[in-house]
Amino acid sequence: MPYADVNGMSLYFEEHGSAAGTPGTTTEPPLLLLHGGFGSGESFAPLIAGGLGEGRRVITVDLQGHGRTPDVAARPMTMEAMGDDVAALIKHLGIEKADLLGYSLGAGTAARVAVQHEELVDRLVLVSMPARRDGWFPDVTAQMDQMSESAAEFLKDSPMYALYERLAPRPEHWPVLVGKVAAMNRQDYDWTDEIAALSVPVLLVFADADGIRPAHMAEMFALLGGGLKDPGWDGGGRPASRLSVIPGASHYDLMFSPLLAPTVRSFLQ
Repeated sequence: MPYADVNGMSLYFEEHGSAAGTPGTTTEPPLLLLHGGFGSGESFAPLIAGGLGEGRRVITVDLQGHGRTPDVAARPMTMEAMGDDVAALIKHLGIEKADLLGYSLGAGTAARVAVQHEELVDRLVLVSMPARRDGWFPDVTAQMDQMSESAAEFLKDSPMYALYERLAPRPEHWPVLVGKVAAMNRQDYDWTDEIAALSVPVLLVFADADGIRPAHMAEMFALLGGGLKDPGWDGGGRPASRLSVIPGASHYDLMFSPLLAPTVRSFLQ
């Protein structure tokens, strides 16, 4: 199985797409896909099947403690550390620059790769992620505050546990993963200044029934130079970054929307 030894862990990844495993056959940078909390690289199967891998080398990654990547017992889970893991994987694979797409927890990780290792990133797609914790609706953060390792037993009835039980090297560590993700989600953060300082083009994608406040979606786009003025009849004032709100979707099913793959593909091309 394809594992990369980076930062003291064995990071699992897979190659997909019509140019998988054949560097140099396409001019497009490789695309790394980073899953959400309690997910794995398999979560992107609908997106890849929807055409995202056409003519492109696509790499899915199982982040710390998720999927087939074993946890590092002594290391807490943070998006900053996982961003360093992904950057180390990019270097391990000999990739000069990559496009990154992350969803939820994976979007936070992708954002940290761009903030901490911007030289490795060509374009960035952030799906359903706020720039700071209060970008979520208050009821969402209240649920995050109440979650702890004790929720592990209750979550065993969920598809998330079924995926973990099938893929994880040590399925008995499910409570550890739940506890680490819960602890990370309770931490306050504000990345507005760091996101505003990014020079790479960014596509922000949200659902129209997302867990993130619409006002914060607009605020994030403004951080990237969007929505601040009319671009002019010739589009000369259009920012390099884009905002997409997918209709008829929520935070929980956005990755299954048939509108997502063509939206992302248009931006990356």
